[in-house]
Amino acid sequence: MKRFDPAALPGFAWIAVGALVLLWAPIVTMVVYSFNASQSVALWGGFSLEWYAAAAGNAAVQGAALRSVVIALCAAVIASAVATMAALGTTRRGHFRGRQAIYVVINQPLMVPEIVTAVALLIVFAAVKVATGYTGLGYLVLAHSAFCVPFAYLPIRARLEGMDRSLETAAADLYATPWRAFRHVTLPILAPGIAAGAMLAFVISLDDVIITEFVKSAGQDTLPTYMLGQLRRAVTPEVNAISTALLALTVALLTAFFVLTRRSDTKP
Repeated sequence: MKRFDPAALPGFAWIAVGALVLLWAPIVTMVVYSFNASQSVALWGGFSLEWYAAAAGNAAVQGAALRSVVIALCAAVIASAVATMAALGTTRRGHFRGRQAIYVVINQPLMVPEIVTAVALLIVFAAVKVATGYTGLGYLVLAHSAFCVPFAYLPIRARLEGMDRSLETAAADLYATPWRAFRHVTLPILAPGIAAGAMLAFVISLDDVIITEFVKSAGQDTLPTYMLGQLRRAVTPEVNAISTALLALTVALLTAFFVLTRRSDTKP
């Protein structure tokens, strides 16, 4: 029986090229116009690094960027730690009743529209703020951590499921305690998966707008929400420069994520 090949369908190549153009043309245009010397975002006025310098010297951009990195780092650490425990609990106990329900609960942020999660967090945190009077960055860290858990959980669980369990069994046969077996056998093998999950969580937190917009207090703009506020006032190539820098950072982290994931798939 002849195998079905989608690439042999009429027009497949044109559709693929068209999809790539629609995906990348706006991004490439934004990157090009981030070097525009003109004040206009639509008219080319020559090559210039003026807007990168303006963004780098903007105190509001510096504060928002630092705040974004701090929140993303905290969220990545918390989410990867929680995801690691959840992955161990769901892959090292064998089959048990309620396992599928746990998968649903862990992956809930992926299945529910983000705006719903944002509204729910807003209601809960508003009540906490009234009760405690605390209005710091802790709410953003907790919100981002909760949202990033499933993104960290997926690569960590995949790494655990692909791991040779006979290594842990051998450690137990050599009288290693469960903690020593985990520390000396499981954790070193699992480390690339944890690093990949943390990177993915960092990128998701760094780029988040909806949850941040609902949860943040006054003066707690992250880089994406700062850019959104600027777009509502006046669009300048400075926004293009910030977007390009954020894009470069995201691409670098995602590249590292895929490299780690690939190495995890090829190593025991």
